Amino acid sequence: MPYNKLLLRLSALFAAVGAILGSHMAGAGSLAFSTIHAHILLVGWLTLFSWSMFYKVYNPIPSLLTTLHVWSGIIGAFGLTIGMWLYYMNPFGLPEAFVTVFFIVGGTILLISFILFVFVTFRKVED
Repeated sequence: MPYNKLLLRLSALFAAVGAILGSHMAGAGSLAFSTIHAHILLVGWLTLFSWSMFYKVYNPIPSLLTTLHVWSGIIGAFGLTIGMWLYYMNPFGLPEAFVTVFFIVGGTILLISFILFVFVTFRKVED
C-alpha cells in the first residue's frame, strides 16, 4: 500500500477515536482525557494526515529513509498516545516503571520520526 494511503487511513482512525473521546468527555462533563484527546488529534490525526499529503503531493523517492520515517511515525503515534493513556489513567494497574518507559519510548520513536521527516523533505522529490 502506498505510504500516503496508509498514513491517510491511520489518520482517519485517529480522528474518529479523538472525536469519540471528545464526545465522551463532553457527555461526561469531565476533562480527564483532555491531554490524551489533544495528542490523539494532533499527533495521530493532524501529523499523520500532513505526512500523507506530503507523500501524495511530493512523491519522494522510496528508500530506507522514507520507510523508517513512515513506520517510526506510525509506531510513535500509537506508542505515544497509548503510553500517555496508560501513564495518566493506568486502567490496568500496570507497574509505574513499565508505564513510564512505554510512554517515553513511544514519544522518543515519534521524535525520531519527526527528525527523519526533516531529512526526507531535503531529499530529491518530484514536484
